[in-house]
Amino acid sequence: MRMSQLFGKTLREQPSDADTESHALLIRAGFVSQLMSGVYSFLPLGNRVRLKIENIIRNEMDSAGAQEILMPALQPLQLWDQSGRSATMGEVLFQLTDRRSRALVLGPTHEEVVTDLLGKFIFSYRDLPLTLYQIQTKFRDEARPRGGLVRVKEFTMKDAYSFDLTDDDLSTSYQTMFDSYEKIFSRCGVPVVPVDADSGAIGGKGSQEFIFLSENGEDTIAQCDNCSYAANLEKAEFLRENFSEEPMLGLEKIETPNSTTIAELSASLGIENRQTAKAVMYMAIPHNGGSEIPILSIVRGDLEISEVKLSNVLGGVNLRPLGEDELLSLGLTPGFMSAVQLESLAQVVADESVITARNLVAGGNQKDWHYKNSNYGRDWEASITADIAEVIAGARCRCCSSGELSLSRGVEMGHIFRVGQRYSDALGVVVQDSTGNSITPTMGCYGIGVGRIFAAASEVGINENGLRWPISIAPYHCSLVALGFDKDESIREDAELLYRELTEAGVEVLFDDRGLRPGVMFNDADLIGNPIRLTVSTRNQKEGMVEVSNRYSDEISHVARDSTVNHIKEEIKVLFDAL
Repeated sequence: MRMSQLFGKTLREQPSDADTESHALLIRAGFVSQLMSGVYSFLPLGNRVRLKIENIIRNEMDSAGAQEILMPALQPLQLWDQSGRSATMGEVLFQLTDRRSRALVLGPTHEEVVTDLLGKFIFSYRDLPLTLYQIQTKFRDEARPRGGLVRVKEFTMKDAYSFDLTDDDLSTSYQTMFDSYEKIFSRCGVPVVPVDADSGAIGGKGSQEFIFLSENGEDTIAQCDNCSYAANLEKAEFLRENFSEEPMLGLEKIETPNSTTIAELSASLGIENRQTAKAVMYMAIPHNGGSEIPILSIVRGDLEISEVKLSNVLGGVNLRPLGEDELLSLGLTPGFMSAVQLESLAQVVADESVITARNLVAGGNQKDWHYKNSNYGRDWEASITADIAEVIAGARCRCCSSGELSLSRGVEMGHIFRVGQRYSDALGVVVQDSTGNSITPTMGCYGIGVGRIFAAASEVGINENGLRWPISIAPYHCSLVALGFDKDESIREDAELLYRELTEAGVEVLFDDRGLRPGVMFNDADLIGNPIRLTVSTRNQKEGMVEVSNRYSDEISHVARDSTVNHIKEEIKVLFDAL
């Protein structure tokens, strides 16, 4: 491709709507263009990267025995009603009606559609195991698109679905996809950390995310410094200190004016936050439209409530924090709530951290008063005790008991789920087993965000001059810069010949034939980030050489003109082998 003919322009100025450095560089280098918030066009350079990512994914899925299909983006809402997800997905669903008033959605994912499809063609145990996949456009009405291609309203996703007879068979299919995902990310040059994760709206018996560590990430993960345990913040478990051997002191009500927060309370009493009990009030909203339920959640004062964990403990309800007026209407005192001698009808859910704690300071359920030396089991009880707290840095690992957990930011690249029979049951899909009995297939779900790999790969190699793409998904293997192309006929002829030779040898070349100032062409080559840059110039020509610059090492070498093609082919091979 000649840059004189390439659609799109490089930009010198930083785009005002970019919220990360890689996002800004993708716009400046002419890879993507924003149509509106969360919706992007892929320009020729960006589309080449996108297609290469898709081809790597496709190759690994095919190698794993999965079969490619393509399902409709337009789906009947009725399927989502059958699975119950029209309520759980809520405002994320793009909904519309056709001219016959049929309710439709633009697919954010395809569990319902693929299960419905399965029911039309699979009848016997002989038809299983089966894994289907597609590379499809998805639509999600994200409230706050961010991170360039990370969280958007329209995006490309590879989603795969396995169907098996038993949980053991599902474990085999799941592991096959796990292994394939590691190969995909490695081939794309994106380092990831597999972590335990919450299954969210997809549901199921367990899931894992593949996280690209980045300060720009919107996810937080916990990692143990002693074992392999890693988990998303929404799922991470940790050991609480056990103080149950300490003696219980007598309950005492003390005046604590102007102490509505844990920090204010600890400061006024000269104690640590962990010596207090924190109460947070929610309204639980069932997905089936039932009555709202007030929930008083209790956690140790140095911890925070995990709304995801709390929701899961309560069966996956939506949670809404209560305002001051609502608290007062329920007989609760804002800033001074606790479960001690509670007269409200709120359901109490307690974190494990307060069960074995001793002599905590808790709200007095009266303005400007607290209870001192409150103890679970003696002074208050909960209808549910569970892990509902977010992990904190330095907490002990529950997996190995001795390691400490650290927290890091990251971006979810892919997510795999052991879904089980949720959708098969909901849509009435059964097959006959070897004895003629009906059995419900069990399902796995496996998603990868193509745009997220694109964004992460662009971030991995950034330096002060621009992008640095992995060779496997770079728009081109090399940039060819011809200095004096518009003025020197011998330079023009030599550059054209080298361009043809490289192309015929299978090397992908972006040929800068614009005849601009050297600094402009070099800057654009660095900005775009192809792994190798070749320079044809008068000085190099006189010496019978071509200048070769490696974008990753920044090493510059001079290669004999008649050896250039073979040298570049070998350098490309080395770069591929390094992935």
